[in-house]
Amino acid sequence: MDNNMAERIEALGSKVEEKRQYIVVKLGNEQFGIDISLIENIVRMQRITRVPKAQKYYKGVINLRGDVVPVMSMRIRMGMEPDEYTNTTRIIIAKFENNAYVGFIVDEVMQIVNIDENTLEKPTFRNQRSIDNYLMGVAKDNDTLISVINMNMLVEEEEFQ
Repeated sequence: MDNNMAERIEALGSKVEEKRQYIVVKLGNEQFGIDISLIENIVRMQRITRVPKAQKYYKGVINLRGDVVPVMSMRIRMGMEPDEYTNTTRIIIAKFENNAYVGFIVDEVMQIVNIDENTLEKPTFRNQRSIDNYLMGVAKDNDTLISVINMNMLVEEEEFQ
């Protein structure tokens, strides 16, 4: 095998490793991607126990196999209209680096897609009161645009003014 062929194979291998899997969820009419490596579980909507004086985007807590898990409305957190619960509403349970679990209410879980990190188009502007504060970028899946969410930013306590 010549050097040129070896370089092409190595380049192809590195491109494959750049792809990540994302679960595509629907919020309103928009589709968002969540890194699948963060997702611990996806559960049907269930009774949420309210917690007094919690931030407005936290709907309360649920009991998941003996663990108390805070549940956040992704819609409210990202400045969208309030949730409307349907048969397709789900709670995505994510596990973060500090082993903390957080549930995220989504309208619907659509599919799993592979997204090449190099094809993510980064937002070119930052609006302090916009959903763009939470985006890592926008990806194309066929004719559909998927906004990839930075989940760590979503759970940070700092409010955007």
